[in-house]
Amino acid sequence: MLQKCCRPMLSGMWRKYLFQSSRQSKRLFSTTYRIREQAEDSQNGRTTHFGFETVPESVKEAKESCAVGAVFSSVASSYDTMNDLMSLGIHRVWKDYFVRSLNPGSHPSSRISQSPGGWKILDIAGGTGDIAFRILDHATNINLDTNTRVTISDINSEMLAEGRKRSLETQYARSERLDFLEANAEKLDMVESNSIDLYTVAFGIRNFTNKQKALEEAYRVLKPGGVFACLEFSKVNNNLFDAIYKRWSFGAIPLLGQLVAADRGSYQYLVESIEKFPSQPQFRDMILQAGFMIPGRGWEDLTGGISAIHKGIKPLP
Repeated sequence: MLQKCCRPMLSGMWRKYLFQSSRQSKRLFSTTYRIREQAEDSQNGRTTHFGFETVPESVKEAKESCAVGAVFSSVASSYDTMNDLMSLGIHRVWKDYFVRSLNPGSHPSSRISQSPGGWKILDIAGGTGDIAFRILDHATNINLDTNTRVTISDINSEMLAEGRKRSLETQYARSERLDFLEANAEKLDMVESNSIDLYTVAFGIRNFTNKQKALEEAYRVLKPGGVFACLEFSKVNNNLFDAIYKRWSFGAIPLLGQLVAADRGSYQYLVESIEKFPSQPQFRDMILQAGFMIPGRGWEDLTGGISAIHKGIKPLP
């Protein structure tokens, strides 16, 4: 698959964690990638986070292609198990609520004023189809809309393959209402500007190298009046609950990842990526900076802030 030169890139803690996982994960994490822009990015100050490490953006991009890609390749087939561990089992409730809050689809009574041909929706980092299938079910069963279409986009081909496999269990498989796109959310050149009614991203944006650039791309592809909606792990808003949750996250989740999925390193990275994600007000400000209008305070906490829903609306001309 990939060649063996990524090891010099994995320093200190990451060498320790990434190579403790299963044989499959060891093979994935020992893949290689050349990093020629590291010195340049260090000089111009463009840095980002890779777990708890602060690294130049080009290093994150290289690691993302190698190690982060390996994380999601490793967990693709056990994605629900991963989310059960990360969310204490309630990610399904959050996803259901997230989709209901968006109310996707055009009901017959409102189709004169809304998109007469149904909504055009882009689900970013949606590889396994968890959100997309819920959206199509809601549009079909609640709003009686059989025209709304969803494109599932993901940078990881294994996640998309899992989504295609799962789609075979739905009525949307091989229909015009569902398609798949392998793409980087920070560069959606294949998606036309002002073409999308709803852009969703659930439990994915924290892994992006340049989150601000991804938000700007979301703004570009959305139609005026279109909605950006993000469901992501966030900051717990109660000190006692936060202490308990962090003890669970850093103590139990990597261990359970090792026991349940034979993959401690992937789960360690995911826990650290949650901790480094911006707070609710910080992420709201990033959405504003991208040009969106914010409804209300800009976010809604779920389960005390373990996760949060953020929304932005692209202004009308």
